[in-house]
Amino acid sequence: MVAMSVTLLAGSATASVALAAETPAAAPAATVAPTAPVENLIVGYKSSATEASSNTAAADDATAKGKKAGKKAKFDRRLGTGAALVSLGGTVAPAAAADVMAQFRADPDVAYVEPDTRAYAMAVTPNDTEYAKQWDLFEPTAGMNVPGAWDKTTGSGVTVAVIDTGYVAHSDVAPNIVAGYDFISTSSEARDGNGRDSNPADEGDWNATDGECGTGSKASTSSWHGTHVAGTIAAATNNSKGVAGIAYGAKIQPVRVLGKCGGATSDIVDAITWASGGSVAGVPANATPAKVINMSLGGSGTCGTSYQNAINAAVARGTTVVVAAGNSNANASGFSPASCNNVINVASTNRAGDRSYYSNFGSIIDVSAPGGETRRATDTPGTVTTPENAILSTLNAGTSTPGAETYKPYQGTSMAAPHIAGLAALLKSANTSLTPAQIESAIKTNARPLAGTCTGGCGAGLADAAATVAAVTSTPPTSGRENTTDYAIADNATVESPITVTGVTGNAPAALKVGVNIVHSYIGDLKVDLVAPDGSVYNLHNRSGGSTANINQVYTVNASSEVANGTWKLRVNDNAGGDTGKIDSWNLTF
Repeated sequence: MVAMSVTLLAGSATASVALAAETPAAAPAATVAPTAPVENLIVGYKSSATEASSNTAAADDATAKGKKAGKKAKFDRRLGTGAALVSLGGTVAPAAAADVMAQFRADPDVAYVEPDTRAYAMAVTPNDTEYAKQWDLFEPTAGMNVPGAWDKTTGSGVTVAVIDTGYVAHSDVAPNIVAGYDFISTSSEARDGNGRDSNPADEGDWNATDGECGTGSKASTSSWHGTHVAGTIAAATNNSKGVAGIAYGAKIQPVRVLGKCGGATSDIVDAITWASGGSVAGVPANATPAKVINMSLGGSGTCGTSYQNAINAAVARGTTVVVAAGNSNANASGFSPASCNNVINVASTNRAGDRSYYSNFGSIIDVSAPGGETRRATDTPGTVTTPENAILSTLNAGTSTPGAETYKPYQGTSMAAPHIAGLAALLKSANTSLTPAQIESAIKTNARPLAGTCTGGCGAGLADAAATVAAVTSTPPTSGRENTTDYAIADNATVESPITVTGVTGNAPAALKVGVNIVHSYIGDLKVDLVAPDGSVYNLHNRSGGSTANINQVYTVNASSEVANGTWKLRVNDNAGGDTGKIDSWNLTF
């Protein structure tokens, strides 16, 4: 039996629109001054004025006052309140608008005049009592810009499977729990008196003595790890308690695979299959298959065939699989399932926007997300010196078996991965037609550069929830027009990644969008070309950028002379030695 160990490192919003009041109140309204460019004015006349009831009189008055100010002013229409909307003939500077407003204010028949300002939907700050401590959601430096996504989606209609230690009852997560399963086969590891069963309750993963789980293992208390992960993804929100979940409208499906001394690959593989809607002998069918799977677990070694087959099948069923990169400050290529294909592999960043000191790295990292740091790299291991800089979520106070519910800050790529799983749920909810490949591509394409530094490779950058949700809700997905298969870029070699386009009438557009995500430690070595179906070559990048790492950019190509249908290729030529990488993904938007 191969055991997998989890690295544990730890000691509804609503939209509102502000509306300008139109009730005639001369003194307050008269003081309103434009602070931004203005296109229209709203003028309220006193009821005794002819302009209050006559559109002709209001039109003549607007024209006359505009001439006095040396500006254009024209009556546009009557508002439902009776006020007149006056056009300034286009957007004008605040000072110019103020000149026209001054003419109206000087007229004793005018009750008020104000600029026709704009209002925007605003995500209300959750009233959860610990929300202010969730820097990972909202801080501009290193937060994931989650509140901006809540105006469009909260994850409703999506189930996220948390393949982990199971779930210990917590009132801040309970409203979003759906039926899961316990896949731990061995009774002694499960600690529930039997093997597999329909109860995914976390019975505790403590170790009483050193060496109990193999040479070098240490005694430890129970982690309640799966509950912490679940809270980050979908803790109940706007319930005046605790923390806010990233996709708080989504459901959590606890799938238990980790107990005493970790979990077996065979159990985890079956859990992936079942969670995504596949069949597992002896286990009832999953009534609510998950469209997102989170696996904040892993061990050393490259991805095995069992893992890869299960993941491939899950993705084929339409389930996005998110995994933690690992916490060994090493190349993630040496860890599993982080090194598997068809997953979103997540590294961890800290509150300053740097790669967390413990986080794995490398060219196989897809994206980064907040994982926090409960201590600095130079602090004594095992201490908790900076809890405010870690990820706060739901937990339990029991040291072995369950006790009282609580909240606690943890650090780790185990905490970073559920940020991306939550984002994947937001995307799937916002656009149900998205495939796992499109979800991965959207997250990476819309990530932003880290505010700090990342040695070794942190993928496309820090995920940005608001930008990614906006992208998938404003632009139709490019189904069949992307390639997310990895193509290795060797020293002094050329590699091509193809996309076959069908079903497009006529030629490609003059503004063909080419989204490119290349992971490489020295982009000054690279020449990148788009090759059209007829062999025509369009250069995108030509050995610029020096020692800068990675290309994550959307290029615009005038391809109007090219027939759209056919096989397009992204060609990458490495012109030097010493640095390698991969084509991670690319797409075409017609």
